[in-house]
Amino acid sequence: MDNVRGLGRMLEEMAKKQKKKQAILFDNREVSYRELDENANKIANGLKSLGINKGDRVAMMLPNIPDFIYAFFGIQKLGAVAVPFNTMYKGREIIHILNDCEARAIITMTNFANLINEIREDVPSLEHVILTGQRTMVFVSPDSTVNVQMVVSKDQFESGDAAFRVVGEIVIETLKAFGVDAWYKHRGGVRCGGKKIATILVSEVENLLVINCLTFLGPLRTEDFFRVVWVSPEIKDKVMEPMTSVEEETGTRPSVGEFKERLLAALQSQMGISAEEGQLKRDELFGYEKTRALADKK
Repeated sequence: MDNVRGLGRMLEEMAKKQKKKQAILFDNREVSYRELDENANKIANGLKSLGINKGDRVAMMLPNIPDFIYAFFGIQKLGAVAVPFNTMYKGREIIHILNDCEARAIITMTNFANLINEIREDVPSLEHVILTGQRTMVFVSPDSTVNVQMVVSKDQFESGDAAFRVVGEIVIETLKAFGVDAWYKHRGGVRCGGKKIATILVSEVENLLVINCLTFLGPLRTEDFFRVVWVSPEIKDKVMEPMTSVEEETGTRPSVGEFKERLLAALQSQMGISAEEGQLKRDELFGYEKTRALADKK
């Protein structure tokens, strides 16, 4: 066996034998060995299409999230060399690591993109900056945000990634109805002109998915949050990212009722699902209460 690709082949064998068995448990969501192998293959194929070959160095600036594992095994499958490093490193430290290993590519979080672009000229070997999900703060204000929660069966979507993609398209359709030209690419974040305008959160609770669509209708005053919750400057700089709102983009702030009406129309159009006023059903109530209980423990 080629030792460089050994871990990738081991994962393939595990995926064949274990398939639906749990390989990862993260944020109340299970990832099976088959899903892990499929995601690693996507990473490997993506890197290959960029010209990454056996022996090439691929840096990984990722926290402890499933994307780290997908990327690590994807790199192994190619026979390339993974170079993971601490997400708290700053400019000079990152430059030293990337130059020392002569990294041709780096896989990092969306909200680290500006940091990497700032130092890119100092790393001649770096050809590709590959962005994945994000670790950022989620702000909610009764005056500026609207949060719509859905509780649906898992079989409503092919996978967790499909849930993010479909709901992202629904939010985009809703925002376009208010004159906002938004786009969705990375898991969880809907953006307008490079700034976040909505966040999608998906939690897995047994056979249910609890999906939250948080949209910024008006300007958000994050400084109010930091007056009561202390966050060190270096962490704040890395988890904060530029944000915008419907009002800032269009000059008009829709009401919660107007936004809700448009979102439900998009939900009907995209998924064929209609919503009615009334009490939560048994499964919906279970998912909602389970999510609240888990949140209270954190």
